[in-house]
Amino acid sequence: MSGTEDDAWRAIVENYGERPQVDDDDLPASEPEPEPFAPTDDDLDRPDPADRFVPPVPPPGPRLRLPQHLPWIGVFGAPAVLLLALLTGIDLPGWAGYGLVTAFVGGFLWLVLTMRRGGRDPWDDGARV
Repeated sequence: MSGTEDDAWRAIVENYGERPQVDDDDLPASEPEPEPFAPTDDDLDRPDPADRFVPPVPPPGPRLRLPQHLPWIGVFGAPAVLLLALLTGIDLPGWAGYGLVTAFVGGFLWLVLTMRRGGRDPWDDGARV
């Protein structure tokens, strides 16, 4: 360390908790600012975005038949109708309320009973190649 740096550190330690006096001559010179966004050779070598890889269109997903839709409609649709009736103040007849509750319970039981049996392979993370 040079003598001026030692003096500066000594002044800091001696004036700990107080603001030390710094001369304008001791301040570091400001760095010149770089030019904003000047084009470089790297910018010119970039590939055209039109040349990028475009993945093929995926095949259509499996089509669910009506018996596969009904349990999901019962599990999600029945509570939605009951909640909508409650929020809007619509008075449902007794048979409609019981029907919606039956649709929910029946749909839930159907989904549980038709789940795949057996445990999953612990080493299978679901990835397909």
